[in-house]
Amino acid sequence: ALDNGYQSAFMAPTEILAEQHYANLRKYLDPLGVEVRLLLGGQSKTLRAEILADLAEGRAHIAVGTHAVIQDGVQFHRLGMAIVDEQHRFGVMQRAHLFSKGENPHMLLMTATPIPRSLAMTVYGDLDVSIMDELPAGRKPIKTVLRSEKRRGEVYQFLREQLREGRQAYVVYPLVEESEKLDLKDAESGYETLQETFRPYTVDLIHGRMLPYEKDEAMARFKDGQTDILVSTTVIEVGVDVPNATVMLIEHAERFGLSQLHQLRGRVGRGGNQSYCILMADYKRSAEAEQRLNAMVATTDGFKISEMDLQLRGAGDFFGTRQSGLPDLKIADITQDVDVLQQARAAAFELIARDPHLRAEEHTEIRRLFERDYARRSLGYARVG
Repeated sequence: ALDNGYQSAFMAPTEILAEQHYANLRKYLDPLGVEVRLLLGGQSKTLRAEILADLAEGRAHIAVGTHAVIQDGVQFHRLGMAIVDEQHRFGVMQRAHLFSKGENPHMLLMTATPIPRSLAMTVYGDLDVSIMDELPAGRKPIKTVLRSEKRRGEVYQFLREQLREGRQAYVVYPLVEESEKLDLKDAESGYETLQETFRPYTVDLIHGRMLPYEKDEAMARFKDGQTDILVSTTVIEVGVDVPNATVMLIEHAERFGLSQLHQLRGRVGRGGNQSYCILMADYKRSAEAEQRLNAMVATTDGFKISEMDLQLRGAGDFFGTRQSGLPDLKIADITQDVDVLQQARAAAFELIARDPHLRAEEHTEIRRLFERDYARRSLGYARVG
């Protein structure tokens, strides 16, 4: 993009992840004279004004940031490339807003777990897919197990063994504070219990209600090895890279979606040591929750996970913003008829290549149906996954 006179935007869901990408890009691009800017929500007015001016006037080549990148005041001189990391964390409207910052920019969507809607679009949308399905050199597949409350003592003993070997662990809860109605374990009481249970090891807490600097400090302590166990909510779902962490213990795993579970599991297994994901689940769980948990135990393949998610949640409205629920197809079943859908997609692209405006006499009926059913709807959403 830069070689052809265009700017790029790189959007990530959390400040931790945005700062990580910013630091990595600076390391590679500073020696080349490429100007990279970081846009975050809590920046001073003076700094923000300076960054916005650099982007609008073309002095900055790349903008990295959180949702701050798509705010109304952000204008690009010539945006040609838009990248969305962990795209399942953004809504369709947010991705469309980033797309609208340029004149038909190229879009690159990255995720370890394609959400069902995007999986459907790759079957017969205008998204192309590249799959990296091999682990980096030296990494081992994560071992995933499902455990009930009666085996908690056994789980804690295993956790102690990992800590004794100098490893670190995450313990993730679905809530910040206790809920009497739901009767779920929460991060704050879990933090207090684990402090007592795992003395003399150091236990720390991080959740979404903490101030940004508090979260950053807690993550820095864990990354530097000062913390042995990090108790958290799903705030650590993305943007955390601690190679020494080998255990991901998820409480009330039946309460999480497949995408969340897979993303949380991905926080471990980032070094050369064997890593483990332990799913603690209640006996009282729905048939759908049972399917999700069994899928997690059966595979670490992100696309297989997403296929199961597709069957459970549906593919969403292709031309709208709904993220789940099966599309309104009269005959085809997107979870069963993949081969037919791929043939239909190929046929549609071939037809448009021959007759882009559908002006040929034999395409009159197709044109009429398109104008009646789709022409006034927002086809732009199909471009942003």
